[in-house]
Amino acid sequence: MSEVRQKAQLAGKACSALSGLTTAQKNEALLAAANALVVNNEAIIAANQEDLDRGRSNGTNESLLDRLALNEQRIQGIAEGLRQIVSLPDPIGELLETFERPNGLHIVKRRVPLGVIGMIYEARPNVTVDAIGLCLKTGNAVVLRGGSAAIASNRKIVEIIHEALDSTSIPRDAVQLIEDSNRSSVDEMLKLNGLLDVVIPRGGSSLIQNVVNNATVPVIETGAGICHTYLDATADAVMATDITLNAKVQRPSVCNSMETMLVHQDFAAAHLSALAQRFSEANVELRGCEQTRALVDWAKPATDEDYATEYNDYILNVKIVKDLDEALAHIARFSTKHSECIVTEDLHHAERFLQEVDAAAVYHNASTRFTDGFEFGFGAEIGISTQKLHARGPMGLPALTSTKYIIHGNGQIRG
Repeated sequence: MSEVRQKAQLAGKACSALSGLTTAQKNEALLAAANALVVNNEAIIAANQEDLDRGRSNGTNESLLDRLALNEQRIQGIAEGLRQIVSLPDPIGELLETFERPNGLHIVKRRVPLGVIGMIYEARPNVTVDAIGLCLKTGNAVVLRGGSAAIASNRKIVEIIHEALDSTSIPRDAVQLIEDSNRSSVDEMLKLNGLLDVVIPRGGSSLIQNVVNNATVPVIETGAGICHTYLDATADAVMATDITLNAKVQRPSVCNSMETMLVHQDFAAAHLSALAQRFSEANVELRGCEQTRALVDWAKPATDEDYATEYNDYILNVKIVKDLDEALAHIARFSTKHSECIVTEDLHHAERFLQEVDAAAVYHNASTRFTDGFEFGFGAEIGISTQKLHARGPMGLPALTSTKYIIHGNGQIRG
């Protein structure tokens, strides 16, 4: 039997044990895991260093290495995410609706776990902990298949969490890590109908499309992040500078960072040269349209391929537009429906943007970097869904539940 099938079966058997646990028992386990991560941070950092050294020897760029890197501060943040999950209401068993039919049937609708969740993701070991925390809190077992670039980090994290769970009511089998780094292990997970209840991919567009196009198991699609910020004619120059620099530079390797900055022609004439200089000082390469390059002569030409690329790097497209309509048209063409922002003092333009842009998160005068489960108060996130069915946006605890109708009768039969 393959590793994938064996571990999925173990996770499935653990589901029955999870279903009977109280909120207090689940919270106790998550707190134990959070404390264990902090206590063992040196062991995690040492394992993570193995992954970083291997990545550097393989020529991985620094932006992607940043996504992979763990330090004491980041581990503290990951553990704090688990503690926030503990502090949140447990959605399992929540009464969503109750009603009585004319024939006397009493019908109740409650939240229940999804079951066994398959998580397929790339080189971000924090996702390992986020997925474990959210799944266990909602009574789901989880089968993790991280990228080979983070295998040492993920192995150590799961080992530490398993040891922590052994002193709690949650069985360690509820958390499984697939260590086979061959693509065949992903392909097998996608076909495990009856063992996995849902698969959630989290990573680049090629990973997500492979899962979406080849899975027979139901998929919750998380999307690539080609995020735009539009600087309207009335945008405050200081605010626009702060927001766009944060959206691009604060952590360019993540999916909610800005990839294209759209600039109204009037704002560009007054402020683009100075703004471009700030990006240059932050080591950001600009790629621009002809009008942009007329104002910023060191910018490289931008093509449609650039506008359709999620760089996750210190590269930014800049396009000057004549008005809000042109900005909206560009976003509609190139957006991945993740996060989009308008910076403007014109409330009518802001409202049009917020209503007309089709994305999981739309912003007025705030950085797209806030599209994040932790920032939204969810404790963590399993991913950011860019589809419209089941869940959309940062997926916290309620997104990992389904519903069940419970019907009480007193002998009714249907005529």
